[in-house]
Amino acid sequence: MISRPTLGAIALAAATLCAGAAHAAPAGSKAAEVNVFIGTGGDGHTFPGATRPFGMIQLSPDTQVRHFKQSYPWAAGYRYEDDSILGFSHTHFSGAGHSDLGDVLLMPTGDELKLDPGYPERPFSGYRSRFSHKDEHAEPGYYSVKLLDNDVDVELTASERVGLHRYRFKPGSTAKVILDLRSSIYDYAGKNLWSRLRLRGTDTITGMRETRGWAPGRQLYFAIKFSRPLQAHQLLNREEGVEYRGFAAPGKTPAEKVLVEGKALEATFDFGQLKDAPLLVKVAVSGVSEDGALANLDEMPGWDFDAERQRASQAWEQALGAVDIEAPQPMKRMVYTSLYHSLLAPTLFMDRDGKYRGPDNAVHQADGFRFHSTFSLWDTYRALHPLLTIIQPEQRNADFVRSLIASQQASPYGILPVWQFAGLETWCMIGYHAVPVIADAYMKGIKGFDPNQALQAMTASAEYGPYGGLQHYMKLGYVPIDLEPEAASKTVEYAFDDWSIARMAEKMGNKDVAARYFKRAQNWRNVFDPKTGFVRAKKSNGDFRTPFNPVQSNFGSDYTEGSAWQYSWYMPHDNAGLVKMLGGDAGLVAKIDQVFDAKVDPTVYAHMEDISGLIGHYAHGNEPSHHVAYLYNYAGAPYKTQARLQQIVTSQYTDAPNGLAGNDDLGQTSAWLAFTSMGFYPVAPGTNEYAIGRPFVERATLNLPNGKRFTVRAVNLSDANPYVGSVTLNGQPLARTFLRHEDIMAGGELVFTMQAQPNTAWGKDKRARPYTQTAY
Repeated sequence: MISRPTLGAIALAAATLCAGAAHAAPAGSKAAEVNVFIGTGGDGHTFPGATRPFGMIQLSPDTQVRHFKQSYPWAAGYRYEDDSILGFSHTHFSGAGHSDLGDVLLMPTGDELKLDPGYPERPFSGYRSRFSHKDEHAEPGYYSVKLLDNDVDVELTASERVGLHRYRFKPGSTAKVILDLRSSIYDYAGKNLWSRLRLRGTDTITGMRETRGWAPGRQLYFAIKFSRPLQAHQLLNREEGVEYRGFAAPGKTPAEKVLVEGKALEATFDFGQLKDAPLLVKVAVSGVSEDGALANLDEMPGWDFDAERQRASQAWEQALGAVDIEAPQPMKRMVYTSLYHSLLAPTLFMDRDGKYRGPDNAVHQADGFRFHSTFSLWDTYRALHPLLTIIQPEQRNADFVRSLIASQQASPYGILPVWQFAGLETWCMIGYHAVPVIADAYMKGIKGFDPNQALQAMTASAEYGPYGGLQHYMKLGYVPIDLEPEAASKTVEYAFDDWSIARMAEKMGNKDVAARYFKRAQNWRNVFDPKTGFVRAKKSNGDFRTPFNPVQSNFGSDYTEGSAWQYSWYMPHDNAGLVKMLGGDAGLVAKIDQVFDAKVDPTVYAHMEDISGLIGHYAHGNEPSHHVAYLYNYAGAPYKTQARLQQIVTSQYTDAPNGLAGNDDLGQTSAWLAFTSMGFYPVAPGTNEYAIGRPFVERATLNLPNGKRFTVRAVNLSDANPYVGSVTLNGQPLARTFLRHEDIMAGGELVFTMQAQPNTAWGKDKRARPYTQTAY
């Protein structure tokens, strides 16, 4: 049973100021070090609202304009540069390069009721309201703002499945709330396929919406409960030409209808004058049913906003407590914010009873695990998932793997997710990158999933011919450009995924699968052109496609969101092979120098939204470049890696809304900084090795899931000392340029002594090893 607020609780809530200062994250806490506004400006595409670690609810303000062609800047709903708020919706991506969601938009308003949002450039033209950043406050698990036009103070917090609003209206005004089911982030033409609103009693609304968006046929159900009974309401169908479609309860007039269905639903709720008391609203979502959403409301049984905010803050303090950072500002804030962004996805997508909707759009029951979705795998397999194996409990990582396997088993195509959210597949990006996520977890000894099931799911994905030219890849050893677009990128990415299958199969003792996939892992060589020194696309007759322009990057070209300058170094499982292809160490060093030092006309890549954060041809705003600075390690020149990392960190990250060079991509760009700040990075997930770079914090202590602690310490760290002079591991000199996963999980201390000049001798002959097996 959901209790009503007592008079004492209402009085206590009424005494709370919206600005949030009285209950802000305590000074010295890790949550207080997070700047949730980093990435909300520019093209970072993060949101500032309230959520829990990996939470199903992301309750955040939306400022977007309703215009199909302008969706990209508002991929997270909110953009720091805006000065008006459309409303507060309950589902958001963090840092995605594509937009969707923005479900169940609520907007509190005063006496004058407007049914349409209006226009940002025309104040009072609708229910949209202007706001000022000076009246806005946000921290992990909490958001507040003053709506200037509507004269309402808004506070938001959340549990895993429930969003909680607290509204304080202007004294003497009538408290009203608008629910607009027409609103979405990314206005596809005819996006709303169907929706429903149902009044249950005097204080509860349930409903659903099915959308044709990025993931077609997505169904979302919700339940809304108010802390006060309704005085009046309207359930409206705003479809053009539809005057009324709904049902009234017995004895009620049509104006008091309790059920309405259609494609453009809206509702208004009137609570009368509240005499300075706040109105609280709870919203739960479900992918299964309205009843499931109602049951999810029980996750938050009371109306104590401050207690819920405290619980959210404690959840973030515990999650962020996986790492203790000592560093001067703004670096400390930037690293903790990177950790925060790394803990937002994949998101829980399962009701309290274990039911969830899968890729077949059917309802399934999770048995012994928590189903998660929002897998941006082309991005996150590189650094985010490897980071989570270190800073999250084993069960959380096992839940991710089991969610991927369960999705493969329910997939109409029998393959693992590619880019999945709300349980559904979008087919966005390339590769079968759930494979290295699973392999990396298995190689690191994470338990809680069936490795045989996992390997079967991995090989089924790698051998599904209709996907992305795989039938040609398996026949020819590469993807032919005359039969499949972006063929060069697909070939090298498939080869890495194949290698990760081989690694896992080898450890499992399955020699046949290991041999087959180690052989496939060499397919990157089939598209590398030693004459030009670039990865290039081949035609089905075996010839490279001509003419060849290494900066060409349009959609449908040889590459995915990149050019030859960004993609030709992507064989992280065989960097020794790349060195050989380029004529030796000096050849690789010279080529990567050219990547960074090139004088590039910015207009060359201006047509590609995702190619951003340019340093020469290096594009830190997009994932294919993320490992490139570490490649010097494999050519015996780690001092060059150290210098490039200094160049990247100081130019691509700031403690400001535009502090990310490109889309955060569900935490990948943030995970890059989290790793790099500690001095190491997973160039090839599945190797159980991390390339050593250089630290950017004075001390970082990993409080590991196994109860041990691993500390990274930097001596003489300053901007004037960007180079590593020497390294010790547990007091012993470390000459190799890589760290093993077992070194970290055993606990201990890694110490860097920094200096002004490069130490060209350190690590020169102790480089990371070639990973490709030759025994088969």
